[in-house]
Amino acid sequence: MLVMDEKEREKIRLEAKEILEKFAKTLENVKLKEKKAKKEVGGFREEGQGEHGDKDFRKRMFANAPNKNEDNIIAEKKSWN
Repeated sequence: MLVMDEKEREKIRLEAKEILEKFAKTLENVKLKEKKAKKEVGGFREEGQGEHGDKDFRKRMFANAPNKNEDNIIAEKKSWN
């Protein structure tokens, strides 16, 4: 086990403080562009009837499923260990 005396600890603390001060001084010179906020809100859809699905989709899904039981597809559940 390595044991440091008080002089070594103080030296490390002063070096760390100096590094942080240099970093802070460097950050003062960084220029960031202002982000312009969008005025309008997006991401909403108009309510309506929606699109009609493929009528043959269900039949194809069940034809491709290796394990099925009446109206259900039996799938493997992932266990998180």
